[in-house]
Amino acid sequence: MNRAFSRKKDKTWMHTPEALSKHYIPYNAKFLGSTEVEQPKGTEVVRDAVRKLKFARHIKKSEGQKIPKVELQISIYGVKILEPKTKEVQHNCQLHRISFCADDKTDKRIFTFICKDSESNKHLCYVFDSEKCAEEITLTIGQAFDLAYRKFLESGGKDVETRKQIAGLQKRIQDLETENMELKNKVQDLENQLRITHVSTPPAGSVTPKSPSTDIFDMIPFSPVSHQSSIPTHNGMQPPPVPSRSNEIKRDLFGAEPFDPFNCGAGDFPPDIQSKLDEMQEGFKMGLTLEGTVFCLDPLDSRC
Repeated sequence: MNRAFSRKKDKTWMHTPEALSKHYIPYNAKFLGSTEVEQPKGTEVVRDAVRKLKFARHIKKSEGQKIPKVELQISIYGVKILEPKTKEVQHNCQLHRISFCADDKTDKRIFTFICKDSESNKHLCYVFDSEKCAEEITLTIGQAFDLAYRKFLESGGKDVETRKQIAGLQKRIQDLETENMELKNKVQDLENQLRITHVSTPPAGSVTPKSPSTDIFDMIPFSPVSHQSSIPTHNGMQPPPVPSRSNEIKRDLFGAEPFDPFNCGAGDFPPDIQSKLDEMQEGFKMGLTLEGTVFCLDPLDSRC
């Protein structure tokens, strides 16, 4: 799907962008419930879910139970389902997780949407009964989705893939720097061992140091070992080893870390934020489908 949002017929949006961006649009409805579905989209999928939940509500109604009333708050941040009096949030459906939304063409009260649960990652179909506002609520959810997708792109959603690549390069550079530091430490250890083996040890009972050998020009042969390694021992003690190089980050005299352009870019996000961006990108990429369809197929379904 090339567009994040699709609908079969072009319809005018119900609200101003500011109303959904800075505030929310409230609706009152009866909540028939939610049920797990196998697919994120499809008229047949929601039709079966509506029939299932309506049948369950008929049984509960015959037992004297009433259909609970809820308040829907729709904005670019999602669809909240609240208890009308206490305002307690029962469900919070983020827009990038909503993939399908439909209303009944014959019964103007019934509407439904499919949302992927944030904890179980299962697709749940939510079904509602409103007072002839089903189509308006469906369009409001569609408009909120469209605005949220645009806001996501404007805030940098287009560059999520680029940011992931930059983060991967940063990780590779860090791995190479760690490997380089380990190699330097190994070289330092080898130099220390070589120094120890080249230090002359005086014979027992003698304090006269052994003169180094010379070539035919009476000069001491060149040695790659540093000058400190040719210093004789004193009182039979070896010179202190050169301390290994520290792995700690160097700081300037003000205690600040040196500037690193690979660690300050916009693409470096903590894993939890990066995974959230990836999830939103995938959700918006799937898109939201709005449909007007027929859910009521027999007299049993004509009323809730």
